[in-house]
Amino acid sequence: MSIRRLPNSLINRIAAGEVVERPASALKELVENAIDAGASQINIRLEQGGLEFIQVSDNGCGMGRDDIALALERHATSKLPNEAIELVTTMGFRGEALPSIASVARLTIESREAGADGWSRVVDHGELAEEGPAAIPPGTKVRVEQLFGNVPARRKFLRTARSEYAACTDIVRRLAMARPDIGFTLEHQGRKAIAVQGGETGPERVAALTSRDLHANSVAVDLQREEIWLTGVAGLPTYNRGVADHQFLFVNGRPVKDRLLVGAVRGAYAEMLARDRHPVVALFIDMPPELVDVNVHPAKTEVRFREPAMIRGMIVSGLRKALDEGGFRAVQRPAESALSRWQSEPVAPDPQSSIFTAQGRTNIAQQPYPAAQVHDSNNGVAAFDHSDEIAPLMGKAEEASEPVPEAERHPLGIARGQVAKTYIVAEAEDGLVIVDQHAAHERLVLERMRKAVEGGTVASQALLMAEVVELDENACDRLEARVAELSEFGLELERFGPTAMLVRATPAMLGSGDVKELVTDLADELGAYDEALSLKERIEHVASTMACHGSVRAGRVLNVAEMNALLREMEVTPHSGQCNHGRPTWVKLALDDVEKLFGRK
Repeated sequence: MSIRRLPNSLINRIAAGEVVERPASALKELVENAIDAGASQINIRLEQGGLEFIQVSDNGCGMGRDDIALALERHATSKLPNEAIELVTTMGFRGEALPSIASVARLTIESREAGADGWSRVVDHGELAEEGPAAIPPGTKVRVEQLFGNVPARRKFLRTARSEYAACTDIVRRLAMARPDIGFTLEHQGRKAIAVQGGETGPERVAALTSRDLHANSVAVDLQREEIWLTGVAGLPTYNRGVADHQFLFVNGRPVKDRLLVGAVRGAYAEMLARDRHPVVALFIDMPPELVDVNVHPAKTEVRFREPAMIRGMIVSGLRKALDEGGFRAVQRPAESALSRWQSEPVAPDPQSSIFTAQGRTNIAQQPYPAAQVHDSNNGVAAFDHSDEIAPLMGKAEEASEPVPEAERHPLGIARGQVAKTYIVAEAEDGLVIVDQHAAHERLVLERMRKAVEGGTVASQALLMAEVVELDENACDRLEARVAELSEFGLELERFGPTAMLVRATPAMLGSGDVKELVTDLADELGAYDEALSLKERIEHVASTMACHGSVRAGRVLNVAEMNALLREMEVTPHSGQCNHGRPTWVKLALDDVEKLFGRK
């Protein structure tokens, strides 16, 4: 078979396969063109998720008649004034999008420059259909209809209208985040789905397009190294999602999905989130254009950094620094579903009856506790006779003699008691604080251990009698291979035959815990993640497992002094708002919420 030159129509269809994969791809190219045109307002309309109709209108600089015709030719663009492609600062630069879309759909372009007449040009699947004057305001309006209408082989690979609409929404959301100075609207099937005003700040735009709760449950990221700026917002570890679709990354105002950046975010949140949970972040990297190559993917969704290690390090350290400054913060307000489970006590039929009368005792007798005996006293008021027969209390409290501290000094308040031997109840200046004692202490022990490992001063406590832990041979092999690393944490192990390990010392900060359970869990952790994790990540896992064993267990009764000591340490310890698995260590019930529960508001 001889070699031949391909016709332009076929070349455009091949290019469309790279640039226009689905409606969202076409929409992305059109919105980027509107941004590059200097628009301050971009309006988008979709029908059937973009499968049947896409329209993008803007108030940008517009085009004249000749420029409209030239824009529909391949590799024709106004965005590269010279050949310095490495210095490109616009969203697009290839000059392929419009002719590629026009080759697989019916494309209509209407445009007008300020002070000139408007013009319209219609191309139907690569063929010029019509052109003529158009009455439109300054700017450009582009319509795409019947995408892949004449390419059934491509059309059948598209997803449902609902799925395509979700992809289009994600594209618009990311582009709108990248440019908070521009107003965006997205309308689907006549219903407005996105509407944001121009002139917003970055954090305001991110919160408007994700969740209004993000503003109260995030920290600001701001870091500079040489000529590179990293800014954005990072959700608290306790404000997380089950999927990673709320991670928004931008390089020089361009939304990207880069594995290096995603991996850096995951590394920054390591040991603060469970493995099946994902943080909510929006990070903006601004750097000189010569330090990043944006011409590595036809759809421009990937970039290549000149110094990738530096960028990854910036993201990890920038996020860690911001989260460290967040200190003990966590998602403070309980979920609405949790608040809705609070129930009011039913009102007695006779409002004059006392809770100590026989009628008032009816509800008490129905409880799963022995009812208290009562008798009438001389003054006619019913009183309890045998206090020792009252149902045993599940909490421990002491007299509230200490005043409530100022919120600035002690935001977690002062302990008032313990519930179910698991939760510390504290009174703060602005509400009621409930702390999970095990989760909180687990985080405190981990942070202490991290600090000790960094300083090389993890003290070990020799066992009076070395303890033998029986394990299977593979588990023993894994532990033996990591004996040196484990010794840095104060855990001294030796091989003791094919299926046993000898424990001579444990970390002093863990106290007297279950040595066998600790060693068994460490062996399981190494078996599950050893090969997949770096040395630093393995060390973090070991520290996390040890911290879990060395923390105050649920079910242990604490006195008020111990509770207050825990609260004070939480207030000065980074990341104490969440445990090692990403769950919150404390929640606050604001006084307004308490008053609502009792009908006072």
